[in-house]
Amino acid sequence: MIPPRKNAKPWKPKNAGAIARNDAVNPQRYLGRTLWRRWSGYYRRSRVETKMHCLKLIGQTLMARNFKRQVADIQIRIAVLNL
Repeated sequence: MIPPRKNAKPWKPKNAGAIARNDAVNPQRYLGRTLWRRWSGYYRRSRVETKMHCLKLIGQTLMARNFKRQVADIQIRIAVLNL
C-alpha cells in the first residue's frame, strides 16, 4: 500500500478503490502518520524494499552453477550488506 498524502481527505465511496483509500486515510488522520505506518506494516515493507534494492546493487547474476554454491553466494552478499 502506498501511504496517502499528509493532507489527504476521504473520497466519496463510489468504487472499491475509493473505499480502500478511505480505509487508509481515516486511521492516518486519527493515529498520525508515524503510528499509522507502524500499525499498517508499511514501515516493515519499506525496509524490505530498501534491502532488496541494496542487494540488487551488489549484482544480479550468480557466478556459481551448483545450487548449494548459489545459496552460499547469496548468503555471502547478505552478510556483506549486514556489516
